[in-house]
Amino acid sequence: MRPIIFICALLPVLAGWAAESLSQRIDKLIAAKAGRQPLAEPASDSEFLRRVYLDFTGQIPTAEGARKFLANPSADKRAKLIDQLFADARWAETMADRFHVLLMERRGEEEEWRKWLVASFKANKPWDAMAREMLAPEGTDAAKAGAWFFITKRLEKYGQNPTDHPGLTRDVGRMFMGVDLQCAQCHRHLTVKDYKQLDFQGLYAAYSNLRLQNPNDTIKVKWAMESLLKKEMEFGSVFSETKKTTGPRVPFGVPITIPEFKKGEEWAVKPDKKKGVSGRLKFSPLREIATRMATPENPYFARNIANRAWFLMMGRGLIEPLDLTHTKNPPSHPELLDLLAKELVAHKFDLKWLFRELARTQTYQRSSVLPKGGAPEHLFASAKERPIAAEPLLRSVLLATGERDRVTKLDEEDAHSLKSFGDLFQGAFANAPREPELAVTPTLKAALFLRNNEALLWLVQRREGNLVDRLIKLKEPAKIANEAFLTLLARNPSDAERAMVKSFLQKQPTLQNAVGDLVWALLSSTEFFVNH
Repeated sequence: MRPIIFICALLPVLAGWAAESLSQRIDKLIAAKAGRQPLAEPASDSEFLRRVYLDFTGQIPTAEGARKFLANPSADKRAKLIDQLFADARWAETMADRFHVLLMERRGEEEEWRKWLVASFKANKPWDAMAREMLAPEGTDAAKAGAWFFITKRLEKYGQNPTDHPGLTRDVGRMFMGVDLQCAQCHRHLTVKDYKQLDFQGLYAAYSNLRLQNPNDTIKVKWAMESLLKKEMEFGSVFSETKKTTGPRVPFGVPITIPEFKKGEEWAVKPDKKKGVSGRLKFSPLREIATRMATPENPYFARNIANRAWFLMMGRGLIEPLDLTHTKNPPSHPELLDLLAKELVAHKFDLKWLFRELARTQTYQRSSVLPKGGAPEHLFASAKERPIAAEPLLRSVLLATGERDRVTKLDEEDAHSLKSFGDLFQGAFANAPREPELAVTPTLKAALFLRNNEALLWLVQRREGNLVDRLIKLKEPAKIANEAFLTLLARNPSDAERAMVKSFLQKQPTLQNAVGDLVWALLSSTEFFVNH
């Protein structure tokens, strides 16, 4: 009878745990890890409002939206706002922006890739399906053709360098399994014992077998052709004369046997360049890798995307750096990462569900003001300031200044067109190609842009209906301060800030220039350029 009694006693505990949402379980694990370390207070309504808008719509809220939210006394207004923003069409656009920067690391733009990303997030396509489409694109499927960009952009030559098959191999491991195998290409990894040369070479056997092809009548994007792979690839360490061989292989997995075919029977669909037919191999190393990598059975795959989703929401991964997962670099919260990966698999890699659960946590909704005594960053005791990427930054600037409609209507060649502004913001705030955007990194070029750029200063000149015009018409310093802070920072100014604005406006020879300078000062402030 004792086992039955024990099980009966345990049932309420299990039922309570099962009844809790993922967001509640996350907060318990964060609090348990913090121990006696105090946690930051909840973010103010204005801080929370600006954060969720930037994260899920790719721009700051409007002044009217901020005013309504701050005045709303409802206790559940945050939960309702999260649901509202996740139902907004801008969610898919914003996630496309964020994953483009995450996956491509500023290597360039491609319209079909952008369409594929937006369509995938709009349809809430599972992450494992998205990953397989990037790892082994189907050239004949027009709806998925944009997914080729992940591979083909990395196969393009730049400078005097040869085709970077090793770089593509490295990025497949980094982006989809969280392991950077670059230093294991020519020998065993010198600092990470988990990473073997075989792990790199197994991936390389598949991705070194690609040749870049130009668009044709059938495939409207650049694509890659797989060469026939008839035998295992030979490799050796630079430290040894011993030679080894491997077929295609997912890192830490088992070798994939290369089947034998009679001559002429290797193709399910034979390629025909004249007709633009890419062909389809009966044995495709890319398909084999994609099938074995992007699967619930590969723990590295689920843990990697869970870690990257956490990074996108919290500004820091549970594993840092994001692509150095190994036994000597454990997660800051092992149980939490296991939980996220397990639940993501259980929910069939539903990223929208995961991001919504993360947004509902107290951890995400904490203030960025450190608790008394400070706290180590890896404890997530307070919200981490995160950089706003160039694209949402530009959208926010144009929205705040009231110039979005005007610049959108201008010809692309105009110095103040949307394209011109896009190029300027990319140059000032985006990282160099192949350089991850992972932290707030103030730069001289950004500072000079904010201080001297003619186009930015043009935005703070008075024109009918723009922010400067609206503020001047208010006339009273207190009203000007309130509207400026609400429009640009989604919060009301403090009494000290109102007094400072009043003093500044009264000392200037003209109200028009003074208001323009006020808007410029708020636009170029640290508070505007980070997501608190």
